[in-house]
Amino acid sequence: MPWSPSSPCVSGDSIFLTTYADGQLETRCYGRQKGDLRWSRPVKVEKLETFHRTEGSPAAATPATDGQRLVSYFGSFGLICYDFKGKELWQYPLPLADSGGGFGSGTSPIIAGNFVVLNRDQAQDSTLLAVDLRTGKKAWETPRREARGSFGSPIVWRNQTQDEIVTPGSIRIQGYDLKTGKERWKVEPVAAFVCTTPVSGDGLLFFAAWSPGKNDSPWPNWASFLEKNDKNKDGEVTFDEFDASNRDFARGMDFNRDGKITSADWDLIQAYTAKSENVAVAVKSGGTGDISQTHVAWKLNRGLPYVASPLFYEGRLYLVKDGGIISSLDAKTGKPCYLQERIDAVGSYYSSPVAADGRIYVASVPGKLTVFKAGGDKPEILHQAEFKERIFATPAPVGNNLYLRTANHLWAF
Repeated sequence: MPWSPSSPCVSGDSIFLTTYADGQLETRCYGRQKGDLRWSRPVKVEKLETFHRTEGSPAAATPATDGQRLVSYFGSFGLICYDFKGKELWQYPLPLADSGGGFGSGTSPIIAGNFVVLNRDQAQDSTLLAVDLRTGKKAWETPRREARGSFGSPIVWRNQTQDEIVTPGSIRIQGYDLKTGKERWKVEPVAAFVCTTPVSGDGLLFFAAWSPGKNDSPWPNWASFLEKNDKNKDGEVTFDEFDASNRDFARGMDFNRDGKITSADWDLIQAYTAKSENVAVAVKSGGTGDISQTHVAWKLNRGLPYVASPLFYEGRLYLVKDGGIISSLDAKTGKPCYLQERIDAVGSYYSSPVAADGRIYVASVPGKLTVFKAGGDKPEILHQAEFKERIFATPAPVGNNLYLRTANHLWAF
């Protein structure tokens, strides 16, 4: 099947995916029993959003379903809803996404009650959007002026007696009223450029994220950056001065979006990063306003994930750091059960960990899937498998099966 980083969405006897190949964006439906392609529905776009050519895709969002309707999101198109036979029910077009750093959209839509909720953080004009699931009409839209392009997805959190939408963002996480979209609370600081999604359990909300620029990976000063990258010695760096493998990453340093990296960009990056903190944080329910000092149960600054979201399972929080480094924390206290243990599976981790039946599954970008036992004082490895294809998608454990998407295949175990 065509490569894209979106994960399998499973409901009934169907598996839904988004794909991109040969300039074509599609939503696809596969059968659970045999993996047969049942239908595919393309969307026509005038222009594709800018995206990272090796680490991103214009079909990065995982579809969402309520068991009757399926909603897909493409940053180059907007939202589109189908029934399970592939009949289009409605569409909600959106302007071409302009993601932070030009990496491409990373967020996925969620279904919350009768709403489809989308966290559309961009380089500018970020918003949180709610659309009626039945009609495709806008219910509300809330500006997120402080957000500069996070890539995580929102979640629904039962905060005491009402459901809230919690979103990752730049420097802060925030909770919003599900019915109105009004901001209810915020916690700051967190990482400057967030790729992860929050999780909840035991009455707490958990968030963990790392991004470059802080103590363990500081930005170089402007003079040393110029010395390394300014090939023509004109005091600024254009993208063609980077080698081909780094040009797409370099777009993230063009903070003012003028097509080159100057000292003005560097000053903005440094100032923005200075406000951030790479941290795992547990948030107590019931707060309003700035609850950074009143409703934070605990914090941790080690073993943090870059792209892989944290996992809450059986009273513990699990973190997967690039390099194949696992940490397990007591969810209520934040006390490490073990911290930064290696699992002999090096590389980046874009897929998030999942759990089922006392086992935790983690997949590295190079294509190594590790199964280790939940609990314990270290990650006891039960099995490892080499797929020899890159893995970006999060596995989907459903019933007795595990569905896994690799670069060119969909697998069922």
